[in-house]
Amino acid sequence: MDLFEEIVRLRRAGQKCALATIVQVNGSIPSYESAKMLVREDGSIAGTIGGGCVEAEVWNAAREVIDTEKPRRLTFNLSHDAAEDTGLICGGQLEVFVEPVVPQPKLFVFGAGHISKSLCQVASIAGFWTAVADNRESFANRERFPQADEVHAAEYEELFPKLEFNSSSYIVIVTRGHRDDLRVMREALKTPARAISMIGSKRKVLGVVRELEKEGVPLDAFDRVFAPMGLDIGAITPEEIAVAVLAELIALRRQPSSDWRALSKSIFAHERPRALLK
Repeated sequence: MDLFEEIVRLRRAGQKCALATIVQVNGSIPSYESAKMLVREDGSIAGTIGGGCVEAEVWNAAREVIDTEKPRRLTFNLSHDAAEDTGLICGGQLEVFVEPVVPQPKLFVFGAGHISKSLCQVASIAGFWTAVADNRESFANRERFPQADEVHAAEYEELFPKLEFNSSSYIVIVTRGHRDDLRVMREALKTPARAISMIGSKRKVLGVVRELEKEGVPLDAFDRVFAPMGLDIGAITPEEIAVAVLAELIALRRQPSSDWRALSKSIFAHERPRALLK
């Protein structure tokens, strides 16, 4: 199997993996410098870095790298005693670099107004694959969204089953009104998207939650919802709002310390929906 072709396949499928590479060798080892092993999210592997306990330890590290999306560097000293314990009678040293391979983040923007135009522009610059959708063809078109990877003009309920969402997907809801926001939120909660952001006041957001709760949507489903959307940087213009929203998504994607949530005006960034509805 060509490991690089497999990496491309996994990324296109929205799946994470980790690539382990022997980057330094000193003495005799059971493999060679630049040998690679790919570890998928389900724990299956492709390729090898020599087998034995070293490979098992690298496999464990790779699972951690997949979860944290942070690389690790491991050093192994195959001394005579350690080599006998592992069954690798070599006596050399090696270093293994384990790096995360993550899919390109996907941003789905529902609503094709002024904020959406700016959001697609900055998201594309930041490396997001972007798609914009609206039920008005006069708004959702290539002339208005030249940077978007996809532009869809269709009713939202008809469109959702045709779109490919995964755990690296982010949904932003900025339609022209409350009823359309509700329609999109209803469908968005059914997807595996990592986060869902919606524009609007606290009152509007809670109104949407209450309506969907009456329809039987469990409150835990809103744990992925960031609304009102965007970091609280005092944004006013569509361009500034777009920057605030994308900053919030980047903070969530990169998983830094939770301190960034202090900047977020999202009511769901601090409290669970159940507490807010009391």
